[in-house]
Amino acid sequence: MTSLPSEAQLMERYGVGRSTVRRALESLAAKGLIRSQPGAGWVVAGSGSKASVLDQLTALAKRLDVGAEFPSEKELTETTGAARGTVRRALAQLEGAGVLEVRHGKGRRVRALPAAHS
Repeated sequence: MTSLPSEAQLMERYGVGRSTVRRALESLAAKGLIRSQPGAGWVVAGSGSKASVLDQLTALAKRLDVGAEFPSEKELTETTGAARGTVRRALAQLEGAGVLEVRHGKGRRVRALPAAHS
């Protein structure tokens, strides 16, 4: 398991604030490239352990505020590298769970924060 430097070390190394470091780490985690390991901090995810599209979109919803606009299907396919149908299925699951709401002609918005799951 390869550990990443601490947030403080990353802040010092790149001359940025803690919120910038956290956003970068969360973005990498949402893409399945790193994960938080209790007691070890952030670690590089093993090969083949990329987060599912649903997990990536759930992580994104957790970072947004209730009422915030959710990215479009096109943006999500580009971000996740998944096919549009795969993204649509994940979005449908989040809509069914009450996390997202569709406003026809206005896109999707975060309706509620996702529940924690294991």
